[in-house]
Order: sequence, then C-alpha cells, then structure tokens
Amino acid sequence: MTRLTHVKHGPYAPPVAVRELVAVSTDGARLHVEVHGPQEAPTVVLVHGWTCSTAYWAAQVRDLCVDHRVVVYDQRGHGRSPASAACSADALADDLEAVLAATLAPGEKAVLAGHSMGGMTLMAAAGRPGFQEHAAAVLLCSTGSSQLVAESLVVPLRPGRVRTYLTRKVLGSRAPLGPVTPIARRILKYATMGPGSSPVMVEACARIVHACPARVRHAWSHVLASLDLDHGVRALTVPTAVVVGTADRMTPPVHARALAAALPDCVGVSELTGVGHMAPVEAPEAVTARIRELAALYVRAGRDELEEAGA
Repeated sequence: MTRLTHVKHGPYAPPVAVRELVAVSTDGARLHVEVHGPQEAPTVVLVHGWTCSTAYWAAQVRDLCVDHRVVVYDQRGHGRSPASAACSADALADDLEAVLAATLAPGEKAVLAGHSMGGMTLMAAAGRPGFQEHAAAVLLCSTGSSQLVAESLVVPLRPGRVRTYLTRKVLGSRAPLGPVTPIARRILKYATMGPGSSPVMVEACARIVHACPARVRHAWSHVLASLDLDHGVRALTVPTAVVVGTADRMTPPVHARALAAALPDCVGVSELTGVGHMAPVEAPEAVTARIRELAALYVRAGRDELEEAGA
C-alpha cells in the first residue's frame, strides 16, 4: 500500500471525507473510496490517473463538495488501495463499476470525470452495464485512447522509433523516485506541468507522485504503453467534454483532438493555454467549472425533470 505524503495545508490539502468505505472489485481487489458533500446533492465521481491518488483531486473536491456529492477513490495499487497482480484496462473498468455500485443508488446518474489514466478508465468501462446505468455525462481530462508513448513529448526528439524507445524506457523505469528534492521538482515540472506552474502546484504534484511505489508505477506503465481504447471512445455515447493543456507533454493536444473527432456526443474541447498534463492542479478553476457545467446540464436538470414528472 502506498505511503501518503500529500500536502497538509492550503488549497491542495485533501479535505476530510464525510464517509470512507471499501469497494470490492470483481477479482477481490479492495479500493479505498471517499464520499464528500451533501448526501442528496448531484453526484460527481472523480477518477485519478497513473501514480496519483484521491489527494490529486483536492482542489476540485473542496470546491464541489459545497453543493455536490463528490466520490473519489484510489485506483488499485495507488493511495490507500492495495496493489494487485492484475493490471489491465479491464481491471480499471471492473474497479470503476465496483465503486459506482458501492456509492450510487440503482439508476442514479452522475458526472464521471477522469484525468489521464482516469480518463482511460472511463473509456475502458464505457460499454459496461454499470457505467451505462450511472453515467449522465463525462469529462476526459489530459488523456488519450491509444499511441500514448509514440505521441508523448517528454523526450525532446523528433517523432520516430528512437523517441518512442527512449520514452518507453523513461516512463517504464523501475527506479524509485526517492524524496522530493529541488531536482526532483524540476524534473517533474518539466515532464508533467506547464512552465508557469507555481511552486505550490509543483510541490503538491511531486508529493503525490513520489508516494506511488516504483513497482506499481512500473506495472501500470506497461499497460499504458500498449493501451488501445479507440473502441471505448466510440462507446462513450453520453455527452462528453474534453480538456487538455496546450503544454501537455504526456498526452499532448493531438489526443484531445482525436477524441473529439471520434466521440459520438462531444460537447466541447477546452484547450488551456500554457497548462501541462496536471490540469486539475494547474488550472483548478477551469477544470472544476467544466465539471459543474456538466452536472448542471445533465444531472441536476435531469433530476428536476424527474421531480416535475412525479408531481
């Protein structure tokens, strides 16, 4: 299980959950789940990415939980969810279905927002019954469906076999990241964040990422390197918004544009100028506003219609 080393104070310090629970996935994997906000409010489910944890969504949870019910969980092997031998896109989909079943009433709708591997989780689950039962709308943030290594800009070389080979080696390293040092912060900022990211933002991301065990980081890097979820994009038939930073080296805007072109019901692409891969931390207001908008249009409005019909 991952050690928790997130920041303790400020906007990126995770708020205290109203309720914590464990969701059990199909293969028995146990997932740490937190619920924030009023029980009867419209629900938002936030799914974090590779090497992150529930703490990654701290800014969104703090803002949204005032008038939304917010569900966050640790992907297997991340945060407080124990590691599992099973690492695959199907396992991510299984886990999401387990979390939705544990936190939502039958037929209850929610906005599902995923960052990076979290967005890939939503694509992997798009055709699943549990997903289709509960998804009112989706936000895909800083993510892609395939060709992740080939399109990455982390290694500053021309596209081709050499860059792809080196990128695979860098992202798939078995080496532990060690303590959060000034050099470590600079490396993380270069690879995953925009040039204008503040020291507070970099520190928050560094503590979260460095807390992920090397073996977990390595295992999931192999899954991401060979990922092909283009079919999952086509299965996302609910209204889906896309957000990407123009300075994203991990999943550059080419992915967002490909998603927008392939989605059956794309409701907009937001390209955030100067923002890197860590958009929810680098541009929290913009990402939160998009989630709020989706909840207002597709969850709150749907509830109002049901109440009027019942009356």
